[in-house]
Amino acid sequence: MGADVVAAEEAVRVDIIAPEEVVAVDALALPEAKQQKYIRFAPTDAFVQAMRVAVIGAGVIGLSTAQSIYEHYHDKVSPLTIEVYADVFTPLTTSDGAAGLWQPYLYDKGNVQETKWNKETFDYLLSFLSSPESIKMGIFLQSGYNLCTKRAPDPSFKDIVLGFRELTQRELDIFPGYSFGWFNTAIMLEGKTYLPWLMNWLSERGIKFYQRKINSFQELADSGADIIINCSGVRSGDLQPDPELTPARGQIIKVDAPWIKHWILTQHFTEEIQSKPYIIPGSRLVTVGGTFQRGNWSRQNSSIDHKKMWDEACKLEPSLKHARIVEVWTGLRPARNKVRLERETMRSGLNTFEVIHNYGHGGYGLTIHRGCAEEAARLVGEFLQQKGWLTKPKSRL
Repeated sequence: MGADVVAAEEAVRVDIIAPEEVVAVDALALPEAKQQKYIRFAPTDAFVQAMRVAVIGAGVIGLSTAQSIYEHYHDKVSPLTIEVYADVFTPLTTSDGAAGLWQPYLYDKGNVQETKWNKETFDYLLSFLSSPESIKMGIFLQSGYNLCTKRAPDPSFKDIVLGFRELTQRELDIFPGYSFGWFNTAIMLEGKTYLPWLMNWLSERGIKFYQRKINSFQELADSGADIIINCSGVRSGDLQPDPELTPARGQIIKVDAPWIKHWILTQHFTEEIQSKPYIIPGSRLVTVGGTFQRGNWSRQNSSIDHKKMWDEACKLEPSLKHARIVEVWTGLRPARNKVRLERETMRSGLNTFEVIHNYGHGGYGLTIHRGCAEEAARLVGEFLQQKGWLTKPKSRL
């Protein structure tokens, strides 16, 4: 399996356009014959052709949203241009560092819309397990334990995962200090494999990637973007102030421990806890974590956090003491009370442009990404319908 994954990753070759290669075009300064390539005419004009979508962010949210938009509209808007702008791409995004276990927070607290998006993502990923493509995507099944310090209500994802049940007393005896819990089978989706797969998928369909930091929505609107999709994660506050958005620093340890076959998550039900042990085996390495430090912008690895995580994880799984530490990694989750997924009409001078926000997924971007991508694509369609820019698909006869 490992060799197949390596081969799949090595096969991905995507051109990313660096900032110095981007040439600004003033359409009005061009000869009239060439202006049609750059200028959108009124929707009733027979020459209407182009529709340009600019996606900000190349983590799992940005790339999957670009994918859903292409899938829904490439045969309804002609030509449809989709561009992805980001200052970092795989393997340097937050999505790349995540362990990749499909599991949202235990309770949706009444936010049933997010539970729906989580389920849509799970079902979407599950549908690939019968395909050879699954290994290229980094998808596989993994079973494991949620351990609780006290009895708790069933989680919101109870009916989404496979084989959900309460732990037996014999199972709990393996984990001193935990008196209750659940066992289930879930999906692993490793970002380090999935993101290259997504970029390759998009590149094969003509989507362009630009390595460039976007400082304002107006910057893209002034360059001709019809719709801007804001998937910039924890940096969304730089583009538009959002007091609800905050970083949640996460530090993890990657170890070589091939004997560990089940994931173990711990639930302490205390808001103040910023660190709780978890162990998640992947296709090659085991992820040991972790921290959830709200308001902490530091991407530096902390020796204090490292020791605390490691000691707690070794209590949970003593055999880890024999594991070889391969990597220590720190990333910033875009924490928010709920995902921001909505349309906003903005103004630049006399012109207006549309922004669709899709950020604030906290520590479960891989868990919810496809459901959110589909919703963002629906909002794009809503905008296109209002503008009268949708056309009927071309007949294949």
